[in-house]
Amino acid sequence: MSKEFLAYRVEKTEKGDFIRSVQNRETKQLPEGDILIRVLFSGLNYKDALSAYGNPGVTRNYPHTPGIDASGIIEESNNPDFSPGDEVLVTSFDLGMNTDGGFGQYIRVPAAWVIPIPAGMTPRESMEAGTAGLTAAQGIYRMMEAGQKPENGPVVVTGARGAVGSFAVSLLAHLGFQVIAAVSKLGDDTGQLMNIGAFEVIDSGITDDKTGKALLKPLWAGAFDTVGGNTLATLMKQTKYGGNIICVGNIGSGDLPASVYPFIIRGINLMGVATQDTPMPLRKKIWGLLAGEWKVPQRERFIREISLYDLDEYLDKMINKSSRGKILLNLWK
Repeated sequence: MSKEFLAYRVEKTEKGDFIRSVQNRETKQLPEGDILIRVLFSGLNYKDALSAYGNPGVTRNYPHTPGIDASGIIEESNNPDFSPGDEVLVTSFDLGMNTDGGFGQYIRVPAAWVIPIPAGMTPRESMEAGTAGLTAAQGIYRMMEAGQKPENGPVVVTGARGAVGSFAVSLLAHLGFQVIAAVSKLGDDTGQLMNIGAFEVIDSGITDDKTGKALLKPLWAGAFDTVGGNTLATLMKQTKYGGNIICVGNIGSGDLPASVYPFIIRGINLMGVATQDTPMPLRKKIWGLLAGEWKVPQRERFIREISLYDLDEYLDKMINKSSRGKILLNLWK
């Protein structure tokens, strides 16, 4: 039986413009899949903003419902591993890209995309983390696997106001690291960053060297970068011997104007995180950690809950790179 629901839809006009609105839909209009989920929460990501503004590298066909994250309750299942009433989450794969996503009150997806919400975590908490939290946690997991320890010294986080950066600040602090939060401009939210775990907040100019030097005075034992470009190149010059650098984004630039000297003189490790293609066993492991010993307290200060009708405003902030903290979408607000 088909059900009516609300969804945030993006349509492309004959002139090539993109129009966004909240519309009534029916579950029979959703794509084929094993699992029908009543979505309770989603979260805003930069990729959602790209989809909503017509970026063909993210979404090819319109009309479309963005939203690469979703958590909720199964209403229908054609897979024996899942039953109606199960609390589940879906992040990345093709959700919200070319498959209608979490900005609708219902989604239908393949069972291979679905993860049971771990014990100790609610649907809301899973989306307070979402892809941003999964990305941050996976990056930190890789750093620690490579030998990063709190006693090695401070870790700097760039783009610390954003969803991924602020989660990385919180989680690193929770795990006992001294965290230096780098932001584009010191402002009124400095106290918020300190409240979620930052030991110090610095202007990002410190991590944006323009001298052209191959190496700089070592300042950090490790770095978590969301910016890319010259910022990442600077962090490589500033990281201490044997330190680990995680690259998860390119909000500054996709280029890397770097030399080999940080590798051959200081032996640093540069590692990336590709959440989109994270294997399911690792996904489940990371979600289990986030529901357990890596569960981060005091995140509420950096979370803003919105409704479907607020999406225009916050997607505009996201596409203009002025979004702060985690934006949580309550589908039934």
